[in-house]
Amino acid sequence: MDCECDCLAYGNGQSSAILFNILSRGESGPSEPGCRRVPQACRCEKRRTVCLKTPGETCPLASDVLVKTVHFMKSLPAFQQLPPRDQLSLLKSCWAPLFILGLAQDRVGFEVRDSPAPSMLKRILLNGREAPAPDPGPPTLTGAQTLRACLKKFWSLDLSPKEYAYLKGTVIFNPDVPGLKASLFIEGLQYEAQHALKEVLVPLHPQDRGRFARILLTASSLKTITPSLITELFFRPVIGQADLLDLLIDMLFSR
Repeated sequence: MDCECDCLAYGNGQSSAILFNILSRGESGPSEPGCRRVPQACRCEKRRTVCLKTPGETCPLASDVLVKTVHFMKSLPAFQQLPPRDQLSLLKSCWAPLFILGLAQDRVGFEVRDSPAPSMLKRILLNGREAPAPDPGPPTLTGAQTLRACLKKFWSLDLSPKEYAYLKGTVIFNPDVPGLKASLFIEGLQYEAQHALKEVLVPLHPQDRGRFARILLTASSLKTITPSLITELFFRPVIGQADLLDLLIDMLFSR
């Protein structure tokens, strides 16, 4: 008889069977032949949640990057010329990838550790009975690893400040964001940013003709990282239950 991992069974909706097994077996009782006892703390990789290992050091650095990110957007004359609703739409769409570029540019790394796990009994009793959570919950190890891999890709490119600036411009001016009033104008701004990025590569890397394509390919990995991961990992310990987007909007439109 093979024993399944508790977290796999829990995920498959077999909570009553798990509860029965927990209550019917003794902690020191013998296992059935062929049964592999799984440690009680076992959790599936997708369910493994993490938090910052040193939030006291990392959160202030992340906050500084976020402030500089919004300041960069506000400092662009072309961005200021856009209708306020378009500015808001672009902010919602691009603040997370811009923040990641800021982490990469400032060489801000981070370490994570496992978050305290809820007890098995609590998870069983709440399985299928929890009300929809108002937040996406703590970040997962998989998400943190994806973010770290993205940062390493940018660090390997060793972008100059000008390259970062023009790449941020291509991210900010995204004409594909739904509901934009000035989408054609924004499309032109994105083209100008891409052209400027390509032009700055000529004197900086005259022998590397494939660098522009590699930069854009690396930038595409920004889409794999969700704003909720950024919020929960770097800013939830600082802002508590406040809405980070509301804070960003206040920063963007403050004079």
